[in-house]
Amino acid sequence: MLDSPSSRRGNASLDAVLADARQRFTAANPRSLERHQQAANSLPGGNTRAVLWYRPFPLTLVSGDGCHVTDLDGHRYVDLVSEYSAGLYGHSDKTIAAALKEVIDQGLLLGAPNRFEARYAAAIVERFPAVERVRFCNSGTEANIMALSAARAISGKSKIMAFREGYHGGVLTFAHGGSPLNLPFPFVFADYNDTEGTVRLIEELGDDLAAVIIEPMMGGGGCIPAERAFLAALREATAKAGAFLIFDEVMTSRLAFRGLHGVHGINPDFVTLGKYLGGGASFAAFGGRADLIDRFDPASPGAFSHGGTFNNNILSMAGGFTGFTQVLTEEASNAMNSRGDRMRERMNDLLEKHEVEGVVLGRGSLMNLHFVRGLVTTPAPLDDQDPRLLALWHVEMLMRGFHVTPRGMLALSLPFGDADLDAFIDAFEDFLLTHKSILPDRGAA
Repeated sequence: MLDSPSSRRGNASLDAVLADARQRFTAANPRSLERHQQAANSLPGGNTRAVLWYRPFPLTLVSGDGCHVTDLDGHRYVDLVSEYSAGLYGHSDKTIAAALKEVIDQGLLLGAPNRFEARYAAAIVERFPAVERVRFCNSGTEANIMALSAARAISGKSKIMAFREGYHGGVLTFAHGGSPLNLPFPFVFADYNDTEGTVRLIEELGDDLAAVIIEPMMGGGGCIPAERAFLAALREATAKAGAFLIFDEVMTSRLAFRGLHGVHGINPDFVTLGKYLGGGASFAAFGGRADLIDRFDPASPGAFSHGGTFNNNILSMAGGFTGFTQVLTEEASNAMNSRGDRMRERMNDLLEKHEVEGVVLGRGSLMNLHFVRGLVTTPAPLDDQDPRLLALWHVEMLMRGFHVTPRGMLALSLPFGDADLDAFIDAFEDFLLTHKSILPDRGAA
């Protein structure tokens, strides 16, 4: 813990309190500041991933072990960023590290099928009910591009339905009106968890709709779970319209041992995977119905060509396979996600206890804090929250020794235990008490 300013409560304005927090953060991290300033000479913004940038400047991390990370100034944090869900195994898992060392010693770029590739594919097919065949690639963005492109090519239709505020990759970003860098697919948009409106739109699009892509729990959109009835209605409506249903489980597959489609008992046509499945290396996959993914079989006439130098790179294959089959057991998955459910419940209890208007949404090991009022089943209400509140929470939790995301998302890792949970809850309550005077009042009109 760097600073716990419990004595600083008062009636200061939110702007003043946030400025004070950022000033203390800056004073505590001179080496990270210097490194950030140096990096900005060659990297726009001082880094190469937009999500890692925040004010006043991002910390530079130098090491990690278990569920902890250490920054350039020597401060140690409990890691609840967990690489935006990719860090499921924590840092330097010994079993995965041993597998990586072995293959590094034996040669990295073999330029041929390797001994892990087929075994990993078989393990994925066995675990995820909707995945009958699978292809590997390098990022969740790439997996979703391949699934969408295949859906359009196979169906002969053009339009893609996505959901407002959704995120499916760097060129498939639909938050706040979308991105000018998005792929030029003809997108149409529906509202998340709006069963009636979405089904009606699918019916209206008829023969023009190639696919519907959806996360069964919004990740970047605020960790809003999809209602099962909504997903079931999508399954029925897309089948009726002759359109493909794509579940983006790049994040959500970690929320249950067989993915969220396995939990809900709803099989989409395509499933995309990624993040933690690389065991710490870059990895993604797209899979689904055998008749669809078999269109990529090079031995078949008219097969789709699918290249990618690093699709089967030995680090991702060895690390991913080892983590998936030896570390992420069903027992370990259930324990991690149960711990996440308890953490979310305790945070919500504290918000209610201290009469702070807010809610923690999510499921299992992924959750998101929001300072909003009322029931949230769609992203629209999240636009009403004051962004300065999450900015303050972010800096203050860093100063209390917890590495969290600026947007309020929290992701647990397997090494994160009950003692870590208790420490986080204590820090969260200290934050609420310290800043109660400027946090939104649950009882206010």
